[in-house]
Amino acid sequence: MQLFNTTNKIIVTCSNRLSTFLQQEIVELGFTTIRVFKTRVELKGTLADCIKLNLNLRCASQILFSIKEFSAANAQELYKALLAFEWEDIIAPEGYFSVTSNVNNKTINNSLFANVTVKDAIADRFREKTGKRPNAGPELDKTVIHLYWQESAVEIFIDTSGETLSKHGYRKIPGKAPMLEALAAATLLATKWDRESPFVNPMCGSSTLAIEAALLATNRRPGLYRSNYAFMHILGYTNEMYQQQRQRLDEIIVTVPELIIIATDISADAINISKINAGAAGVADIIQFAAGDFEATNIPEVKNGIIYFNPEYGDRLGEAAELQITYGRIGDFMKKKCKGYTGYIFTGNLELAKKIGLKPSRRIEFYTGKIDCRLFEYELYAGTKRTDR
Repeated sequence: MQLFNTTNKIIVTCSNRLSTFLQQEIVELGFTTIRVFKTRVELKGTLADCIKLNLNLRCASQILFSIKEFSAANAQELYKALLAFEWEDIIAPEGYFSVTSNVNNKTINNSLFANVTVKDAIADRFREKTGKRPNAGPELDKTVIHLYWQESAVEIFIDTSGETLSKHGYRKIPGKAPMLEALAAATLLATKWDRESPFVNPMCGSSTLAIEAALLATNRRPGLYRSNYAFMHILGYTNEMYQQQRQRLDEIIVTVPELIIIATDISADAINISKINAGAAGVADIIQFAAGDFEATNIPEVKNGIIYFNPEYGDRLGEAAELQITYGRIGDFMKKKCKGYTGYIFTGNLELAKKIGLKPSRRIEFYTGKIDCRLFEYELYAGTKRTDR
């Protein structure tokens, strides 16, 4: 129990370029951030705070709690330092643990070797102190220890998440080339959407964006869809710690009576998949689904709605010419049918984006995997200026 009340460094990791939106979430939860990097945010807190962070954050990947810092020039020094650490206060002798790492040390040419060194040190410590040792393996569903080793600087963390938080747990069928849930949430936080005006998502695919929009508007948090975290397998954890935070997730859900979220796709299969995923997320009754070409999408007549496209990028040869026409059609549709809206197009093909023919008011940088992407924002007032195609 004492470990859960001890204040120390917390690192919340995320995909590249999401840290600005992750920091926004952390601050809204009442925490003070210390430093912000491209793929992580640093703050101070307890393991109990990590429970709250795990259940609430939309843009995060892992919640890491620091337990030891030291120097090690090589694997032998790493092993010696970890052998002296009191692992029996963290992991149950009959438990299970796994090791992950981020290693950049000239004596290590395979991070798996570093992982094995950590595992061996923990196992040998248990044999010395208790005569038995916990099992170890690759699964991230029990206690997880994370090694951060840069040159000679070593920091050991408890990974309180285990399986990544970037997948929010409701997507039963992924569909074709789905956007990662954490990325979708971050792009929504980047928009000007007030979470009350209509949100229209043509070319929705498996509807990750529309579902995340419904979750955001109704304040449904990712912890609603997951029941196992690595923090549950740390010595000193009690179920009351989790249940207190989990109960609050139900209490903070809000109803937005006039909310309109529309998701359309030319593929009937995509719409069927979308309905299944939305049902798993508990928001199927909030989203209006329809199959058909995006130009047939119903656009409510308001002046402050959001229309958001995530079209294909054209990875295969021969797709570019066809997609040039599609991107041009998207630009025409937004100009003619979406006046008064703010338009967004998320794409990893910046050349195709030029075919939209509208001048963006903002270009927000993201990555999806290793693809350099942009979220383009367009103010769709009457008489929008067009650029030459």
